Amino acid sequence: MEFLQTLFSYVDSLTWGWALIPILVVFGVFITIMSGFVQLEFFGRMFRVLSSKNQNNDPNAISAREALLVSVGGRVGGGNIAGVAVAITVGGPGAVFWMWCIALVGMATSLVECTLAQVYKRKDGEDSFRGGPADYIRRGLGANYNWLAIVYAVCLLAAFGLGFNAFQGNTVAGAVQDSLGMNRYVTGALLAIVTALVIFGGIKRIAKAADVVVPVMAVGYIALAIGVIVLNIGELPSVIARIVSSAFGYEEAIAGGMGAAIAQGLRRGLFSNEAGLGSAPNVAATALVRHPVSQGITQSFSVFIDTILICSCTAFIILLGDVYVPGAEGIDGVVLTQQSLASHYGDWSRYALTAAVLLFAFSSIIYNVYLGENALAAITGSKQAITVLRAAIVGIVFLGAAAPGATSVFFFSDPMMGVLALVNLVAILMLFPTAMRVVNDFRAQLKAGVERPIFDPASFPDLDLDREAWNTKRWK
Repeated sequence: MEFLQTLFSYVDSLTWGWALIPILVVFGVFITIMSGFVQLEFFGRMFRVLSSKNQNNDPNAISAREALLVSVGGRVGGGNIAGVAVAITVGGPGAVFWMWCIALVGMATSLVECTLAQVYKRKDGEDSFRGGPADYIRRGLGANYNWLAIVYAVCLLAAFGLGFNAFQGNTVAGAVQDSLGMNRYVTGALLAIVTALVIFGGIKRIAKAADVVVPVMAVGYIALAIGVIVLNIGELPSVIARIVSSAFGYEEAIAGGMGAAIAQGLRRGLFSNEAGLGSAPNVAATALVRHPVSQGITQSFSVFIDTILICSCTAFIILLGDVYVPGAEGIDGVVLTQQSLASHYGDWSRYALTAAVLLFAFSSIIYNVYLGENALAAITGSKQAITVLRAAIVGIVFLGAAAPGATSVFFFSDPMMGVLALVNLVAILMLFPTAMRVVNDFRAQLKAGVERPIFDPASFPDLDLDREAWNTKRWK
């Protein structure tokens, strides 16, 4: 065991330690420039997904909005509450500025990877689809790269399907125990039961659950933050000025100055919005849409919601309060957010934050379950294996909640996520020309006056596409 821990520690250092974050940033900037700032070009179209009239007309399929909400539920988690607080504590207010920057860059990365997931998705039953990086590696790069698809799938299963679910269960149980005094075993049992009721219904039930849970948690948390801003509206300009000045080192608030602000902002932003990590494309591929780029735009919007909206909410709650003291030690993470919220509203708000943590963690669990299922499907394709995985995940969620020490078993999660991110980045770099062909097809149709472009696989005869997944007759 000690040997494995040492091995994975080296893997973690080689990925997250020094290589992965600069690569994600550089590659995001590359995509942004080479695509002609595609995330800004289609920014106005992102909000169309919120309208019911822009959804598909098949009630049995996953809609674009449902896929959006599942991915938002997965991206938005403890990092939006605790992670932002840590970034501010270690990197100062300037970390928030760099978090915004990496979100804007990440929107382009997410658009490209999720567009590819849609292009190479395959039909999985009458009204459902599967896809993701494992599929665009196999279908886009060819059979010689099947081994790379397996490496990606194994890492996705280990990190998201198994490890992160234990940590989410632990997060929920810890928050409930601290605020309500509820026994961890009781919380674990309740969480496991609710998880089982949702995940054994497959992606369609997961999507339906997300359609309810995610708007409640997101709107509720944003409402709390707006209330804080309204209560402290006079201080808002000075707080924004502090964020910008600290970002460029004009207002040194922490050890490390500008460098610490950049490092923390980029790291926490990437951890939170997952752009380029190869997780969200698995959900993006499930949606029934007219054109791959439309779902790419939708998933780009998911990054905006996660970082520009939700993470900013936490930042303003902290920076508009009087609990955070630059350079001070002892209060960070969720405790800093909790105490800052209480300084604005009173002690009752601690319970509201506990509810937010619970919803954030639960939405992440059901998202992670589907990622694990999709990874296993890419490895084996066995329906029985997926059923066994669902049962195992329910047990893992319970163990993570009831026995916090059990999460140490999943020390491989972060290194595995680092490896899958590198694999995904290599794949989308190699497939970037294909992605741009599809984006340009979307642009050409818009320029020709087509309000809602339709993807015609016949226009891409050289690509290994599932023609049944792209049956244009349904849109006639």
